[in-house]
Order: sequence, then C-alpha cells, then structure tokens
Amino acid sequence: MNIMQNRAEANSHKNRSLNWFQDIYCKLDPNEIAARCNLEFDGQSFSIRIMNKNYRAAFPEFSLKSADPNDAEIRNGYEKILFIRFLCEGRFTPALGRQLSYHEIPWGETYYSNFDGRCIKRLAARFGSSVDVFRGIMEEKLNAEKLNKSDAGYRFEFCSGLYMSFLLWAADDEFPASAQILFDDNFPRAFTAEDIAVAGEVALGHLM
Repeated sequence: MNIMQNRAEANSHKNRSLNWFQDIYCKLDPNEIAARCNLEFDGQSFSIRIMNKNYRAAFPEFSLKSADPNDAEIRNGYEKILFIRFLCEGRFTPALGRQLSYHEIPWGETYYSNFDGRCIKRLAARFGSSVDVFRGIMEEKLNAEKLNKSDAGYRFEFCSGLYMSFLLWAADDEFPASAQILFDDNFPRAFTAEDIAVAGEVALGHLM
C-alpha cells in the first residue's frame, strides 16, 4: 500500500509540475524561445534533437513527438518536465571547450550524492561488465565521439547543441566497474543542477 501511495504521490507531483510549466510556456513568445534556445520554430512546434533523434516540441500545448512516425511520443513525466523547463527557462550558449564534472556545476556539491547514485553508479552497474554492448550503443545508435579517456569513453549530443560524456572503466579481478559523467561547459546555462541530474538519468534511460 505504501508503494502504491508513493507512486500516486510522485505522479501527482509530476502532473502538478508539468501543469505549472505548461501555464508559463503557453504565454511565452515562441520566437523568443527559439532565439534563446537556438531552436527552429515552424509556427507549430520547435525542432529539437534528443539522443540522436529528431523531435517536435509542440506550442502552445506542449508535447514531445518524434519526427519519425514509427517512434513513440515521449510520455515520461520527468523527461517532459526537463524539456519544458528548458524551453521556459534555459538558454543555449556555445560551448567553450571545457568539460565539467557534476562537482564543478553550480550547486552540484549539494546534489552530488543523489546524482552519483542515480546516474554514475547506475552507468557502472549496467555496463561495467558489458563494455562491448556500451560501445555498440554509443557508436551505432548515438553516433558518439570516441574519447581517449577510460576503457570506453564517449561524448554525445544529449539535446540540440548540448553534449555530455560517459566514461566507463570495466570491472576486473581487483576492482569493480566505475564510471564518470562529464558535461560540456554550456550545460549550466541550459539546465539547473537538479535538472542536470535528471538529464543524466534520462540519457541512461535511453541507453537502456
């Protein structure tokens, strides 16, 4: 019963948050959103790439639908909230070439333990014993850039112009698998520290 209650409360919270941002979103100038987030607007929706797939973010009634009719609409509440928040509050700026750990992001220290458990440890646990599977997903599904860091490191576009990197060290006889997640230095202008933690979780969800 407690599990059911927790799920119901979580869903209620997601719906309230989504409704809150929907009310803000529909009142914004879509041309201002397009300029601020560096996205194209065709009069009905914004074009946005998410994990190497093209989506349409509808305006003024928000939804995230794939440009490929064979792909399903994004219905995950946290993912929808992440991207409507980006459209409402985020800003795209060109990256300057640095990659940041979560510790280096403003307020990252405050939320680090949460990010470490939800993202870094999950990445290591899921792919630390199947590095070849990880490489295949990164290279074939995401067209990711291979990095000369770790046993398997890749930089990939999370959403339009915003890149993150997944670094993986495989398990061996002496040490368990480990991982690191880095963000291009324009990420903190687009998302808050809390949202960046969600972005890491969303990226993992697409990989899995």
